[in-house]
Amino acid sequence: MGDRSLTFQEGEEFSNRIAWYFRRQGFKSGEVIALFMETQPEYVFVWLGLAKLRVTTALVNTNLRGAQLIHCLRIAGCKAVIFGDEMVDAIKEIQEEIRDMPLFQFNSPERGATSVLQDTAALATELKEVPPEPFQDVVQAKPRDTLMYIYTSGTTGFPKAAVITNIRYLLIPLGVHNSAQLTSSDVIYDPLPLHHTAGGVLGAGQAVILGCTVVLRKKFSASNYWSDAAKHGCTVAQYIGEICRYLLAVPPGPNDRAHKVRVMAGNGLRPQIWEEFVRRFGIQRVLEFYGATEGNSNLVNMDSKVGAIGFLSRLVSSIYPLTLVKCDQITGEILRDSNGKCISCGPHEPGVLLGKIDPKKAILTFSGYADKTASEKKMVRNVKVDGDCYFNTGDIMVMDHYGYFYFKDRTGDTFRWRGENVSTAEVEGVISSLVGLKDAVVYGVSIPHVEGKAGMAAISDPERKLDLTLLCKGLKSSLPAYARPLFIRVLPEPPLTATFKLKKKELIEQGYNPNLHNDPMYFMDQKTGEFVPLTQKLYDDLIQGVIRL
Repeated sequence: MGDRSLTFQEGEEFSNRIAWYFRRQGFKSGEVIALFMETQPEYVFVWLGLAKLRVTTALVNTNLRGAQLIHCLRIAGCKAVIFGDEMVDAIKEIQEEIRDMPLFQFNSPERGATSVLQDTAALATELKEVPPEPFQDVVQAKPRDTLMYIYTSGTTGFPKAAVITNIRYLLIPLGVHNSAQLTSSDVIYDPLPLHHTAGGVLGAGQAVILGCTVVLRKKFSASNYWSDAAKHGCTVAQYIGEICRYLLAVPPGPNDRAHKVRVMAGNGLRPQIWEEFVRRFGIQRVLEFYGATEGNSNLVNMDSKVGAIGFLSRLVSSIYPLTLVKCDQITGEILRDSNGKCISCGPHEPGVLLGKIDPKKAILTFSGYADKTASEKKMVRNVKVDGDCYFNTGDIMVMDHYGYFYFKDRTGDTFRWRGENVSTAEVEGVISSLVGLKDAVVYGVSIPHVEGKAGMAAISDPERKLDLTLLCKGLKSSLPAYARPLFIRVLPEPPLTATFKLKKKELIEQGYNPNLHNDPMYFMDQKTGEFVPLTQKLYDDLIQGVIRL
């Protein structure tokens, strides 16, 4: 990362110091410590050191602030927080609310212990006094013991802490490594956050599990992506759908093919840009795959079939533990036949993907979340026969006659924007509190030429007293950038059904088209960050791709 690197030996010694240090601080096997730090080489070896002590690490998203951050620390039962210099302000905001948790600041060598937050241990400085001897002071961990928590947005509000077991951390990088036919001599370019599964498990795991060199970048940069890959001799690079679109948006240059990358591995590469992407950057192979952080439903597109997220031969689809079943595409409710069983989808019929849970097989287990109630909500029972149990991915897909799967949408109350899952319930709660508890409906809307769905909020304001300036300020302080709605629609009355449920279907269908209704609408200007009236010209510019998002 930059000009800094850690060898495997240095990482081993660093992780040993972490284990010994926190052992001396009194932490025990089974306890949880949060890691709230931006990408740097030491990140991986912090949680690895804690794992040697059999302490579980909660990898907290660095975009979170305030109530969301406190929730994530509480839901996982964190006993302490390790945070980086760059997160000092975020911790300072909530320090009073988490005063029962010891704080350890990983202070950079340049700043030293003098810049450490009050009542906080200067971790990097204190680690220098700890010997790097091998740590072998606890009972050996088992494959299904919890290694870490990775937070995933759900449909029920705040983020949920998904359980990543030792065996799961092993299988995810191993599956991609074998599917892509990589070797330990490959160099992986990983510009993704290490608190996410893609960056921290699949990417960093290529080093931890398989001995590859992994190149990190603190923050993704489209203009530096290929020059980074060339500089470090990368042979494999990671992506999410948004990354591919951003790379194509950069004007052609000499770095486009001055690299050694032969395999792109990731998920979300849109069919519309797939061939152009491969052609422009000279990529030999795209390994598109599908898998949820907490789920057991995995698919992989082994032969670079354009647009497909995976393949399952129809000859074995009846015995393979994945199935597509019919559902209501707005609510995500699974439909059942007269016998109470789920209805399987035929070719090109959209349905929600379910993965059979089999506790006897490591790859088919569902470890769930720290919150067991949330775990139960993701399970579907009596799918094909009485007593069976499946994991509900919440993703709507279609499968063609050959067995290739194609992503269609996310069900229910979650949509994807900027490579992140956005919980509408969470955003609705924030908006409602900012506008005096008025009714607010949040949903995703499609914008041509843009990956995912942008957030739109319909707010009931019969008295016409909505303060957009105050709302904008509140959204910026309460939500990460990817979760803030781009569009606001002001409704003259509450959008309620006869049973007092919030309507969404009609609002989603009308979207932000000013020709389909007469309600005032606003758009968050990308330059000023303020809401401006959504005029016909502004709408046309969005549809035609004149405005860059």
